[in-house]
Amino acid sequence: MIHICLADNFPIVHYGVGSFFKNHSQIQVVSSISNYDLLVEELKIKKIDVLIVDLELEGLKGIIELKTMLKDFSKIKVLVYTNLNEAIYAPNILKAGFAGFLPKTAKVEQLNDAMLSIYAGNVWTNAAFDKKNKDRADAEKKTGVFKKLSNREVQVLRYLKDGKKNLEIASILNLNEKTISTYKLRLLHKLNVTNLIDLVKKAETLGII
Repeated sequence: MIHICLADNFPIVHYGVGSFFKNHSQIQVVSSISNYDLLVEELKIKKIDVLIVDLELEGLKGIIELKTMLKDFSKIKVLVYTNLNEAIYAPNILKAGFAGFLPKTAKVEQLNDAMLSIYAGNVWTNAAFDKKNKDRADAEKKTGVFKKLSNREVQVLRYLKDGKKNLEIASILNLNEKTISTYKLRLLHKLNVTNLIDLVKKAETLGII
């Protein structure tokens, strides 16, 4: 059985979470706390596996204070369950070493999934947040690589993708064949690949061509 401590300011949250897990076969809410001072005392006397806590809990000053306090309870896994801005707080929560972040806008079923996953040793974040982060990281990666390439290099890259040889590209662009070879070498270096096939494949993956 996974023993849960819920630390939140609002009775409706305690009621809702408690009701959902009331007859759960694997999860039991064994403690409901409404302020930080009571939380510290409760953790000393109860066996808690996962702490569900809102960073806006009365008396709690922030992430650093919570992290410091929990050094004395290293076996307890922590899920931050809050209305605070996910984009701002979730990365800091994970950097602090907590087990996960879940916004209160999430369905209660996700809280169930989060508990089971965290207890199994995983880190939990909202799927929508993960997708946003991935999309943002992918966009930054593409933009970063794209900025490294000159307009002429991108032009040459597109012709290479179409299967044209150096001499053909040189003729189309009215350039020397050696100049095209130089552009190709630069492209291989900037995209960190060693051959034409990988060059084209990576450029397509990054959305450059």
